[in-house]
Amino acid sequence: MDGFGHMNNARYFELIDTAIDVHLQETVGDVDDAEAIGVFAEASCRFFREIGYPAPIDLGVGVDRVGRSSIVYRVGLFQGSEEAAAAGRVVVVYVDNTDPARPATPIPEQIRRAAEALIR
Repeated sequence: MDGFGHMNNARYFELIDTAIDVHLQETVGDVDDAEAIGVFAEASCRFFREIGYPAPIDLGVGVDRVGRSSIVYRVGLFQGSEEAAAAGRVVVVYVDNTDPARPATPIPEQIRRAAEALIR
């Protein structure tokens, strides 16, 4: 909670990041030591109504687009309704984790398959 009595905006982004991470962990396993890692290149969130604390929050993950080295995720945050309270959009770009310059690199195949399964 913040000084205004509602969930701080930074928490929304933590939940969005966590939803994507959980999806990858459940479908691919541990990806933290991979040669190619995903980094947030862009993140946004649209707020439709407040989310209360400490009531449970449901998260839904979808994919808009899978490119050569990037994935565009959508994450819905729901609380007490089928209507989203907020909607996040994240562009994840895969980079070469073995190169200090971290150039863009193709999405690892197992991650590509996991993302393509979520395309709507």
